[in-house]
Amino acid sequence: MTRNIWFLLGFTALVAAPAALAAESQPTPSAVAQATVAQDPKALAPRQEGDDMVMGADKAPVTIIEYASLTCPHCAHFNETTFPQLKAQYIDKGLVKYIYRDFPLDRMALTASEIARCAGPERYFGFIDAIFRQQASWTSGGNANEITENLKRLARLGGLSTPAADACLNDKALQDKILAQSLQGEKEFKVDSTPTLIINGEKHPGALTIDELSAIINPLTKKS
Repeated sequence: MTRNIWFLLGFTALVAAPAALAAESQPTPSAVAQATVAQDPKALAPRQEGDDMVMGADKAPVTIIEYASLTCPHCAHFNETTFPQLKAQYIDKGLVKYIYRDFPLDRMALTASEIARCAGPERYFGFIDAIFRQQASWTSGGNANEITENLKRLARLGGLSTPAADACLNDKALQDKILAQSLQGEKEFKVDSTPTLIINGEKHPGALTIDELSAIINPLTKKS
């Protein structure tokens, strides 16, 4: 999904907006043998590194950066179909370090990104998954306020209180970080649609299947 016309007008209006608006292919044996597989589960655990949300081994031979928008249906499809296989086959085996970066396409996506950030590093990816899987439900509000309330209800189910969510939604510094991350993607990697994957520095737009990803990842693991 590409940015809409409103978002292309620039980041200034979005930052200033009120917060309320705001098959299966296995790696080859040689690839697995040549890769450094982290043995300590803590080394694979979700965590925050700077402004990035990360999972997987730091010394993995392959780094994948996903730029995604939480209102993007193609991103939701990738999350529900490809990502679980990517995690099981590569991330959990120490072959891929995965970094998720926000690339909000609209105000609803920015609000959702803020809610997910409120959850903290340990719960962050669980919130991302829930927001993607419930995308059709929470985006069905008639206006921005209704959509925000839908997101806060979803957050409560994940253990995030309404006061905590409100505090994050009113945190302009958090909004700025999210938008700066998106702008970095545009400048550094020419990201202009979601989902876009950056695999060892190379841009791969679109909701790739696990077979398509395996064809890219496996040769990279052999080089390690």
